[in-house]
Amino acid sequence: MSGLPGVPSQPRPAPVLFTAACPDCRARFELSAGSLRLAIGASPRTTFYSFTCPECEAAVRKPAGERIVELLTGGGVRTLRLHSTV
Repeated sequence: MSGLPGVPSQPRPAPVLFTAACPDCRARFELSAGSLRLAIGASPRTTFYSFTCPECEAAVRKPAGERIVELLTGGGVRTLRLHSTV
C-alpha cells in the first residue's frame, strides 16, 4: 500500500512455499523461503539445501542440482556461496 492519495497500491505477492520431505520421519510439508538455506559450492557434492524438519526437528541436508538452485534462489531462499581454497 503506497499510502498516497490517488496512487493505486501494488498487491503484495503471495509468499513462496516449497514442498519438502524429511528422510527421518517421512513427513511431507511446505516450507517458506525463510525456513530453507542454500549452499552453493564448486561441485555438485558441495551444493545443497538444508532445513529443520517441523515434525521431528531433525536437521536435513539434501543435494541441490541446477534446477533446485534456480527454484530456491528465485523463491528468495538465503544463499551462501562456498569458496574453494585452491
